[in-house]
Amino acid sequence: MSMEWPVRPEWLSKVAEAPLDPGLPIVDAHHHLWKLPHETYLLPELLADLRPPSGGHNIVATVFAECGAMYRTEGPPELRSLGEVEFANGVAAQSASGAFGPTRVCAAIFGSVDLMLGREAGRVMDAHIARAPDRYRGVRPIVAADPHGVLDPWPSAPDGMMASDAFRDGARELAGRGLSLDIWVFHHQLAEVAAVAAAVPDLTIILDHIGTPLGMGHYADRRAEVFADWQSGMAQVAACPNVVLKLGGLNMHFNGFGWNERPLPPTSDELAAANGPYYRAAIDLFGPDRCLFESNFPMDKRACDYGVLWNAHKKIARGFSADEKAQMFHDVAARVYRIAQA
Repeated sequence: MSMEWPVRPEWLSKVAEAPLDPGLPIVDAHHHLWKLPHETYLLPELLADLRPPSGGHNIVATVFAECGAMYRTEGPPELRSLGEVEFANGVAAQSASGAFGPTRVCAAIFGSVDLMLGREAGRVMDAHIARAPDRYRGVRPIVAADPHGVLDPWPSAPDGMMASDAFRDGARELAGRGLSLDIWVFHHQLAEVAAVAAAVPDLTIILDHIGTPLGMGHYADRRAEVFADWQSGMAQVAACPNVVLKLGGLNMHFNGFGWNERPLPPTSDELAAANGPYYRAAIDLFGPDRCLFESNFPMDKRACDYGVLWNAHKKIARGFSADEKAQMFHDVAARVYRIAQA
């Protein structure tokens, strides 16, 4: 996350909107929870976003996305991520009690396992499953990389990682357990995702953040060029039937829209205008039955209000049938992450 671009509640409060189509059931397919030195986003903060004035949408369930939260400080390095799974499962248990409202927070969880362990990664996966057998659904390893330093100061994956035998052996360990692979890459890495999908065709791969077309640093002022490259890469990924796509995460600093530089946060109309071309092109490629909406909060909270973001999603989805909307906002996420009774 960008240390220079904090969440600013007072700034966000300057734009609030009533929820559109408030009865539409939604599974928020990707959010984080964490306690960091400079930021806290735990169950109370998420619930505040779900409820008016920030929320008011019918979020029936959420999916916890790994983010390096609550790792153990002791033990073998490859097992320290067990702390995050235990933490997220504990939050889910709190939510499942009903004491915090009807939304099933963290109804599904994906954690972090180093697939470069190859077949040994399966041992770590089994330990994760044992900590959250009713909710654990897969992993997301670090694979994002950029030759122009977009990730700095975050860790960057080594070149050729996804093409390595070790990574693909680790991916096969996922497939053998019926787990999924969430994967976050930049637009110039999309062909590598397609190659993994082809190499492990029985693995469900969930492409995060609509393939992250970059718009900062080296990529600033190259939006048309990046869009063309992104669309070409997305077509390669969409040709793999075992990949589904998350629609969201397009308002991080990586994407270069500069929302944080404005005196007011964006409205849903402004978000829909900026994000819409990417969403529509992606849905055309994947089809509504392979797309699922996400908030990517609190990362996208640096750019916009929670309720405003879901209004933008709904505006972009105008023109689709009721069944297609149900798939993208609820059914695909419930199916892929195996969320029963959501």
